[in-house]
Amino acid sequence: MLPWRRLLRPLAVLLLTAAALAAPSGTAQAAATGPSRGWNDFSCKPSAAHPRPVVLVHGTLGNSVDNWLGFAPYLVHRGYCVFSLDYGQLPGVPFFHGLGPVDKSAEQLSAYVDRVLGATGARKVDIVGHSQGGMMPNYYLKFLGGADKVNALVGLAPDNHGTTLSGLTKLLPYFPGAEELISTKTPALADQIAGSPFLAKLNAPGDTVPGVRYTVIATRYDQVVTPYRSGFLQGPGSQVRNVVLQDLCPLDFSEHLTIALTDRIAWHEALNALDPANAEPTTCASVFD
Repeated sequence: MLPWRRLLRPLAVLLLTAAALAAPSGTAQAAATGPSRGWNDFSCKPSAAHPRPVVLVHGTLGNSVDNWLGFAPYLVHRGYCVFSLDYGQLPGVPFFHGLGPVDKSAEQLSAYVDRVLGATGARKVDIVGHSQGGMMPNYYLKFLGGADKVNALVGLAPDNHGTTLSGLTKLLPYFPGAEELISTKTPALADQIAGSPFLAKLNAPGDTVPGVRYTVIATRYDQVVTPYRSGFLQGPGSQVRNVVLQDLCPLDFSEHLTIALTDRIAWHEALNALDPANAEPTTCASVFD
């Protein structure tokens, strides 16, 4: 068992992060902007080879640019129309998004998907999300009509059934006011704790909906979504694929952040999920793809 001080340190960081992000800012700042490297081009028209635009959904404390500086150009280079959105913004907190109530974030995703479909003329999109961005679209699919507009959902280290943060969430009751601080100031953090009311509602109908293909790509070294298998989905074998990166390449040591930011093995497997008819085996050599 880890010493208490080693357990308390990351918990304190979690609480301080919630408090700091919730503090009002004296200066309003613009949302994150940056080079798109060819994505978020609303004049892009999907090709016959890739008829569905791809919508990228960042994780907690992420944004539409920084989360995808590697993966979005990787897809664009392969002929996809690629789009990314910001969601879950808090007043006075620039750049770090995905902190608002998850159900409200799903409403933002719904509006964004409609915008992408309207601009591209496509009938459906594919979604690739990281962390909360791989879980939140499930609410859109189940409760907001998204199942009719989405062909595939690919989650990179998604927290579909929540997280225990290596058991740290069980310590919250020992810190007076901590649970209230998190739930009122940074609702998405509370929503993602294993056993939360939000997750109970999300998963009550079952993990999947008909007509959508699901792929979960997880890493054994995930230190944020714990246990890492909590991201796995249950459903018909032809509809759901749960993948552990280390089963594809034992040399892959990616953790929660790098699985989306730099891991070309994860990217290659996500590419296979987007175009299964032309999938190629993902191996350690995929890093050179």
